[in-house]
Amino acid sequence: MTITSSKVATAVLMVVAPVVLGGCATKGFVRDEIATVNQRIDALDTRLQATDAMAKQADAAAQGAAGQGQNNGQRIDQLNARVDSLDQRMQQQPKRARN
Repeated sequence: MTITSSKVATAVLMVVAPVVLGGCATKGFVRDEIATVNQRIDALDTRLQATDAMAKQADAAAQGAAGQGQNNGQRIDQLNARVDSLDQRMQQQPKRARN
């Protein structure tokens, strides 16, 4: 039995071809996959920036409301002091007879 070089070449090609052709991704395939992933990342980044802007606006509004609430509390405290003062004066004055 003689083994010819064409039989050896065929056998080597049958062993090597699946490894070479099946194991490597082409540059085009990798670029397409990366482009798809990059599009998804860009979409998520856009949504994240929009969410961040809304969160900053909500934070600013909350801080403004907190400041206004504090001012209102101070004004109420001042008014309470004035009412208490007037109430004390009313109680200290002698009751007038009604006619």
